[in-house]
Amino acid sequence: MVSTIEWRDSKVLMLDQSRLPLEVRYVECTDYQMVAEGIKKLWIRGAPAIGIAAAMGIALGAQDIKAGSYDDFIERLELIMQTMLDTRPTAVNIKWAVGRIKKLLSEKRDESIDNIKKILIDEAKKILEEDIEINKAIGKWGAEFIKDGDTILTHCNAGSLATGGYGTATAPMLIAKEQGKRIQVIADETRPVLQGARLTAWELMQAGIPVTLITDNTAGALMKKGMIDLAIVGTDRTTRNGDVANKIGTYTVAVLCKEHNIPFYVAAPLSSIDFSMSSGDLIPIEERPPEEVTTIWGHRIAPDGVCVINMAFDVTPARYVTAFFTEKGAFRPKDIKKIMREDVDIESIRIR
Repeated sequence: MVSTIEWRDSKVLMLDQSRLPLEVRYVECTDYQMVAEGIKKLWIRGAPAIGIAAAMGIALGAQDIKAGSYDDFIERLELIMQTMLDTRPTAVNIKWAVGRIKKLLSEKRDESIDNIKKILIDEAKKILEEDIEINKAIGKWGAEFIKDGDTILTHCNAGSLATGGYGTATAPMLIAKEQGKRIQVIADETRPVLQGARLTAWELMQAGIPVTLITDNTAGALMKKGMIDLAIVGTDRTTRNGDVANKIGTYTVAVLCKEHNIPFYVAAPLSSIDFSMSSGDLIPIEERPPEEVTTIWGHRIAPDGVCVINMAFDVTPARYVTAFFTEKGAFRPKDIKKIMREDVDIESIRIR
């Protein structure tokens, strides 16, 4: 498994995914600005992975802060945390990571500044380690819904490259393969940045899972022919009513699945569920530079000066989602809001 991000020798080592699959290149981020740049420029992408990157970027930036008091240190660190929050507005994992770090810091007021700096490094590493275990748990629950011989459609990249390791949407596929199930995957190319073509296809080939690449507008035709048994995608933010924000084109896949009576599953670590947000209508949708649409790796493919709408994400209403695969089990959209309640028996709402 290729490492996506790690803390090494007081630096953040980040796989530059913008160069895959033609080149495997790691970038050494020596300050938090480089980490933020990596998130913005898609050196690293995928909700869990950028949450990890944000935590490591905050820890990295903290090391350079010179402060005589806790309050002074926190004031300077707030600027670094805001920089991370501003990089990708749709993905909730950055907000989650920042919130987790703020809570930790509030409990460490009596520690020395040097100790707090070490604690932030340890916490960032812990977030990475936890993410890998969470993904394996998602895979275990999700694999129960994959039968021997199934063909699975996936959109964008929610594999190990989008996480600390193992992936979210790909985790059930990997576990199913380990269980001896014969599966194959159909990957949408995922325009305009081609995460499916460049990343998902490459990852699955590395894992020994048969994968077929299609253009984004081919999925419906294959469903009509009965060539797809289920779809599994990731999520950048899910609201408590079960609406899902994911890479642009996900909504189209979900609608097509509904039309053809094909299960549409979402792999959602709890860190990507925004329980504070009531519906997907409130999710901010990132718009990216027009050059992503008008060019491919620097080569222009559209008329100069043409108007472009380049939405990075769309929102799929909960009514199109068959179930969520989380680290706590598989759940129907209507039960997502119950998962974190202490008075709810998880087993009673878990589906199999």
